[in-house]
Amino acid sequence: MEAIPYGRQYITDEDILAVTEALKSDYLTQGPRIAEFEEAFAKYVGAKYAVAISNGTAALHLCALALNVQEGDKVITTPITFAASANCVRYCGGEVVFADIDPETYLLDINKVRELLESSPNGSYKGIVPVDFAGRAVDLEAFRQLADEYDLWIIEDACHAPGGYFMDSEGAKQFCGNGNFADLAIFSFHPVKHIASGEGGMITTNDKDLYEKLLKLRTHGITKNESEYKNSIEFAVGTTQSSKLNTQNYPDWYMEMQELGYNYRITDFQCALGSSQLKRADEGIERRREIAATYKKAFEGKEFIKGQSGIVEGHAYHLYVIEVENRLGLYNYLREHDIYAQIHYIPCHLMPYYRQFGWKEGDMPNAENYYKHCISLPMYPTLTDVQQKFVIKTINAFYES
Repeated sequence: MEAIPYGRQYITDEDILAVTEALKSDYLTQGPRIAEFEEAFAKYVGAKYAVAISNGTAALHLCALALNVQEGDKVITTPITFAASANCVRYCGGEVVFADIDPETYLLDINKVRELLESSPNGSYKGIVPVDFAGRAVDLEAFRQLADEYDLWIIEDACHAPGGYFMDSEGAKQFCGNGNFADLAIFSFHPVKHIASGEGGMITTNDKDLYEKLLKLRTHGITKNESEYKNSIEFAVGTTQSSKLNTQNYPDWYMEMQELGYNYRITDFQCALGSSQLKRADEGIERRREIAATYKKAFEGKEFIKGQSGIVEGHAYHLYVIEVENRLGLYNYLREHDIYAQIHYIPCHLMPYYRQFGWKEGDMPNAENYYKHCISLPMYPTLTDVQQKFVIKTINAFYES
């Protein structure tokens, strides 16, 4: 049997054709396929606006910039996430404060966040970055209520969860990234994610002002919107003598850099691939949920299972996690059988970079205990039933032999 990774991209002939057509077009970047992808993605998640970005980390950085994170601003996030969820705050000089996870959901524990807020003077914190870890949607309605109590913004890190949702207090589906509760949400299009574009990311929001600010920050802080220009037409044309002007309009070449932005643009051919993949996103999630159901049934009642992702309504299943004893032994045994499971994640607060700020073992007991036992099993739409049965059989063999 061929090697089985924990995740992999799925590229079809339709995807290849979409990219080929983009490469043959007049635009490789800053062309029409970017807006097309943005519009389709915003519609998919139910948000008003979407801004395509070079990658998920850049998307997080732009969110922090758009929300004006500054030196010393305190922002709360989870330790069980990829480091970028926290690093975006540091990029702007802010201070990252970790709160522990709920051991049942693996998500940022809202009760731990509330404890932090209640034990600090009002105004101590600026925002929260909850993460839809593994594809399980955070209850952002509850987080929004808490954030409003303390005048905080929310960035939803939904990289694992396009198409995922939670049920709100009125029984309605609230899709990840729809902007109803978070100020901004971000997604990643890395190859192992639900939608792959090689690299790439997306920011969604329902706030027009933030949307327009993101567009500018994505491209060096430059605008070509005439209504926003600050310099005079005379300057733009190249003369300070108004009598010589024969136009009342700024010339087509003119643009203004109005703040310090970045080149976080994405290409047209990446967006062509993203748009093509988006068309079958629901099909991919359906298959992921089938795989999750098979794992849950296979491991139910097994003594070696301390916990597992299970079946949760709205879960997008970027990952399927089990918690086991002798995790290292299982990890190595799987690799010996060409099954390349992975660990998600090493607690962020215990990375050497964050230890320098005083974080230490014992600070986040739930996250640290989770890390000692977690392992992510193969989870991707093209995983076959035969391959999944082999994964399950190999895990059982390790613990039952």
